[in-house]
Amino acid sequence: MSGNQESGCLTFYVNGKKVTERDVDPETMLLPYLRKRMRLTGAKYGCGGGGCGACTVMLSRYQVHSRSVVHCAVNACLLPVCQLHGAAVTTVEGIGSTKTKLHPVQERIAKAHGSQCGFCTPGMVMSMYTLLRNKPQPTMEDITEALAGNLCRCTGYRPILDGYKTFCESSNCCQNSGAKSCSSGNSISENNSNCCQQNGKEPGRANGNEVTDDLENGHLKLFNIDNLLPLDPTQDLIFPPELIRMTESGLQATQTFRGERITWVSPVSLDEVVDLKSRHPEAPIVIGNTNIGLDIKFKGILHPFIISPTRVPDLFVVKNTPQGVSVGAGCSMSVVRAALEDLVRTLPLGQTEVHRALLQQLGNLAGQQIRNVATLGGNIVSAYPNSDLNPVLAAGNCRLTVVSKGGRREIPMNKDFFVGFGKTLLNPDEIAVSVFIPISRKGEFVRAFRQAPRKENALATVNAGMRVRFHDGSSVVDELSIFYGGVGPCTVGASKTCQQIIGRPWGEEALTAAYPVLLEEILLPPSAPGGKVAFRRALTLNFLFKFFLQMQQKLAEMGIITDDLEQDMRSSLEALPNDFLPSYQEFQDVLEGQPGQDPVGRPMMHRSALSQATGEAVYCDDMPKTEGELFLSLVTSTKAHAKILNMDVSAALALPGVVDVITARDIPGKKFRMFCGMNEELLAEKEVTCVGQMVCAVVADTKPHAKRGAAAVKITYEDQPELVFTVEEAIEKKSFFEPLREIERGNVSEGFKMADHIHEGEIRIGGQEHFYMETQSMLVIPVGEEGEMNVYLSTQHPAMAQDSIAETLDIPSNRVTCHIKRIGGAFGGKVTKTTILACITAVAAWKTERSVRLVLERGEDMLITGARHPVLGQYKIGYMKDGRITAADVKYYANAGNTADESPLIVAKILLHFDNAYNIPNMRGRSAACKTNLPSNTAFRGFGVPQCMLVTESIINDVALKLGRPAEEIRELNMYRGSSLTHYKMPFDPENMLRCWEECKRRSSIQRRRGDIAQFNQHNRFKKRGLALVPIKYGIGFDIAFLNQAAALVHIFQDGSVLVNHGGAEMGQGIHTKMQQVASRELRIPTSLIHISETNTHMVPNTCPSAASFGTDANGMAVKDACETLYKRLEPIRKRNPEGPWQSWIKAAFLEKISLSATGYYRGHDLYMDWEKQEGQPYAYFTYGVCCCEVELDCLTGDYRTIRTDMVFDIGRSINPSIDIGQIEGAFTQGVGLYTMEELKFSPSGVLYTRGPGQYKIPAVCDVPLQFNIYLLRGTQNPHAIYSSKGIGEPALFLGSSVFFALKDAVAAARSDAGLSGPFEFHSPATPETACLACASHLTQMVPISKPGSFQPWAIETP
Repeated sequence: MSGNQESGCLTFYVNGKKVTERDVDPETMLLPYLRKRMRLTGAKYGCGGGGCGACTVMLSRYQVHSRSVVHCAVNACLLPVCQLHGAAVTTVEGIGSTKTKLHPVQERIAKAHGSQCGFCTPGMVMSMYTLLRNKPQPTMEDITEALAGNLCRCTGYRPILDGYKTFCESSNCCQNSGAKSCSSGNSISENNSNCCQQNGKEPGRANGNEVTDDLENGHLKLFNIDNLLPLDPTQDLIFPPELIRMTESGLQATQTFRGERITWVSPVSLDEVVDLKSRHPEAPIVIGNTNIGLDIKFKGILHPFIISPTRVPDLFVVKNTPQGVSVGAGCSMSVVRAALEDLVRTLPLGQTEVHRALLQQLGNLAGQQIRNVATLGGNIVSAYPNSDLNPVLAAGNCRLTVVSKGGRREIPMNKDFFVGFGKTLLNPDEIAVSVFIPISRKGEFVRAFRQAPRKENALATVNAGMRVRFHDGSSVVDELSIFYGGVGPCTVGASKTCQQIIGRPWGEEALTAAYPVLLEEILLPPSAPGGKVAFRRALTLNFLFKFFLQMQQKLAEMGIITDDLEQDMRSSLEALPNDFLPSYQEFQDVLEGQPGQDPVGRPMMHRSALSQATGEAVYCDDMPKTEGELFLSLVTSTKAHAKILNMDVSAALALPGVVDVITARDIPGKKFRMFCGMNEELLAEKEVTCVGQMVCAVVADTKPHAKRGAAAVKITYEDQPELVFTVEEAIEKKSFFEPLREIERGNVSEGFKMADHIHEGEIRIGGQEHFYMETQSMLVIPVGEEGEMNVYLSTQHPAMAQDSIAETLDIPSNRVTCHIKRIGGAFGGKVTKTTILACITAVAAWKTERSVRLVLERGEDMLITGARHPVLGQYKIGYMKDGRITAADVKYYANAGNTADESPLIVAKILLHFDNAYNIPNMRGRSAACKTNLPSNTAFRGFGVPQCMLVTESIINDVALKLGRPAEEIRELNMYRGSSLTHYKMPFDPENMLRCWEECKRRSSIQRRRGDIAQFNQHNRFKKRGLALVPIKYGIGFDIAFLNQAAALVHIFQDGSVLVNHGGAEMGQGIHTKMQQVASRELRIPTSLIHISETNTHMVPNTCPSAASFGTDANGMAVKDACETLYKRLEPIRKRNPEGPWQSWIKAAFLEKISLSATGYYRGHDLYMDWEKQEGQPYAYFTYGVCCCEVELDCLTGDYRTIRTDMVFDIGRSINPSIDIGQIEGAFTQGVGLYTMEELKFSPSGVLYTRGPGQYKIPAVCDVPLQFNIYLLRGTQNPHAIYSSKGIGEPALFLGSSVFFALKDAVAAARSDAGLSGPFEFHSPATPETACLACASHLTQMVPISKPGSFQPWAIETP
């Protein structure tokens, strides 16, 4: 029964508590509602578009027809509150806490060391929790699928999977998933069949302070599964009975919600929907809000009237008939998938061709959170050109039923259905009701294909649906349908190509005749939106070829043709490997005799991991709103280079909620910041030099009001000539930031003369977005007395922010206090731009005398803050016949962007590391920071080293290709040996580097695997495997001596508890945990007595940045110094009462007036680099590592999978192996993203295209190596750092290049089959496009290539 009375009242539950709301604004999403209204801040803002999973919550609804409760994970950032009527929402706070009781899902991710910065952790927890609510004993495949919609930038995912696979039962994890075993902590053996349950981790108490020396198979383990809380479904929140009664009553009323800009109507009958649509034909139909919601948020498209028929039963009916199945257009992708899976199980195999093709696409379509809400009808009607389902629906002869006032009609989804971008044959007043999917007929086969920038949770680059029907008992084609997505403004059919084949026998002759027709029929202009034109055209051919092979094999299986598919072709039909194998993490034991209470050298859980897993950990934007607080929104330049003629803010000031507009004229002190001796304006005043440069800021009472105010600011520009975007343009126009650097060893000219061979080449390395999960965030609170300011922000360099704000406001630094509780990831990106943003926010707070909050949206953050420098490396090398390199002359051009930032320091570090592990006797390096009209690039983990070393390793690789030898042989031949000098005359001993090399060779069985790979490649034409072994020698410390100092302040309270303050910022690298371990050792007390609250410039002043992998080295020594002082002060008391306990010593010390507070200081190494003399000691020591990777490549699509990764690292004696191994894995994964996946794309006018996870892909769970082994080198010492440890945060990132070079190795094998040999162009990142085109298959070579310069490309080719 439905009611006609309109209601604007919502009833729903959150964490078991009833919520009633009236008149909700339709633009209010669940995420801000939870965070701001309900103060449930566990769900995080990561992207706002459903692409990262940080905001995941569980949504539960009661289904009347099945009398059951359905739980699904959803993105709170896309779920309108006005859709919540009758639903129960569960957030991470609702399942457990450290104050009450942890849920096993929270405990296991924490104790498995799967939480570093912790910003993504609540989302991971809720995705896994929802899976367990639906399936308490999941398989490993279930887990990886559940987490596919969640991104993490810190961990590399392995520890997350390790923690959650403990929920698998051995009977359904290892065996049923097809894997020998899931990733575990067991030692490696060739036939290891141990269950995934038998992995090694740390037990740990709730506060994370307990450590373990437990053994497993004779090896130390990182965590122990024996002490984990059991999963008990009876303890979960029940679905509210009130909502069951409310749903079963059938009493429903139309709901209408009116906001500031949008009216939202939720009808309860199809007739009502039809009536509303007839009166509002332009109103969109919204159920999942995954399309319209993004348009409103990111494209500024306003829909004044929205119809949301989520409670109309007719749109959700699934009806089976003998001819096929009718699926309601309102059904979510998850419901569609479940319905099709059920049909595949019950119907004869021959009738489910379309069903199985659709299921194949549904498995990769978005993440679980999106599939749970996005609808089948929405997917069709939105008519996106790269829809994965539409080509299959069209090829499969599916039909769409629509209804309007004019009646009901059924429309075939054929070549005429899609008429343009976002357009179909539907009339404006028609509503999609259902989709009919027919059963397959005898002799009919349907296949689906897709290629995407990432294997999962990524929009397809190109996809296809293909259907063929053969004449009864023959190979003659009766019917053929081919539809493609991603090669036009909408789904397109290849009818001419089909006609070329219809009537012919299925064979090589028909296919050969079809190729040129297909190339002519599916045309893409060279400047087509999305770029990748040659690749996309090649994929149309490659998909057709794959379809040909599949049908050839099918016909052979049916006995219709006698020629079986050739053996070397069969693997091209198989999926890439996907089964996890046992993985291993090895670290050395603590020294003999070390007390059991001493935590140094033992695995210890991140001290905040449990708080992060429960959502209790507080990040900057989690802080409660203060009274009168304002929100700041930035106005950025839309021009790459222009004069500012006028700025009209009147329209903005007239908008509701807008308080003020902040311009450069409002800055009372310095209007610029100086980096590397060059000024950078806080807010542009007269001229802009890139798109995204900050011009002014709007402050308003709410974030939406501030955003609308910023959009209303009108700026008049006068374009300036001479735009510079690429390094080639900068070189031509001599546009550089000084100084240009050069360094030389030996005599390069003589080195070339003695060489047997000379080779020249170049490699381009693309930029990389930091993509820290927490965007730039800050809150500035005026104290109201003597100009004091409290600043809460997410920065790696609090002292720089403090000093800069003081200078900007023209007040002393002692009036500004910067607080950093924790940072949700940084990677070098939260130093310079964060400081500028903090200054602007402080000016707004100063002017308005109110608290001001700034939290950048993901797109703003990516536009404004810069990235890793793209670099062009050009080289000339001389080498001997045996592979020894005699001379190298290398030029590095880094695209610095429009301001200097830290670019001069980065190009200097490039030259200090370009030797890597190799003793080339004659070498010269030159580097330049190119000034361009792109947003200024900045520091990023590795600080130029990942770029310069890729050039170096490419040189080695080219020599190997020239000589036809494995690259590892050339590497080994040229390595430093014995007592050595770097090219800047710093002495070092490469013994441990060589030990790492030999150990990695042994651990990875490289000789045997080289033979296996050669055999595999010989027997597989379009699948190739490749292997690479890559070393690194990475200098630790700042070459600017004063940056190596640190200070600490340690207090002991009368109850014996200890408070440690130090200058390092906790950003996931575990520095607070390690400082806790240092204090524990030095004071001889348990870590449970030690607390670290925050980094605070009033507690520890004049801090240096947490960067350069030096944070633990410096701050650890400072904490050690303070603790030694305190422990020494206690000596008289300890001698009198040696048995203690600790608390009695402290009480006695207080009574005897002994100070229980001490500062610690570490002067640091006196490091330097004299560029005039070209010599110095810029580093305290070197961290060494070697990585071996093996990949399998699909040459027809460019897709690959990392089969196995083995890394050996010399990190001295690890202070905390679990944290250090996590840093290694996370950095490696970030490196894999840099070198194989992540692409920043700019338009020809300098506008950044890639502004979020929808366009910019970082590694996900699907990119974890199937076998991921980490070995910390045993028996090593490092006298230059605390407790003989080494810095590890940055070095492992470069070793992600081992995947790049393994791919290049696989491509070289493919090129060999094509008759090509020697060095070839292979730029970074080695995306599927790069790999596929480089393979140069016969199909790829059919694609005509447009001549450069004859067209304007869709995107600039950086660097």
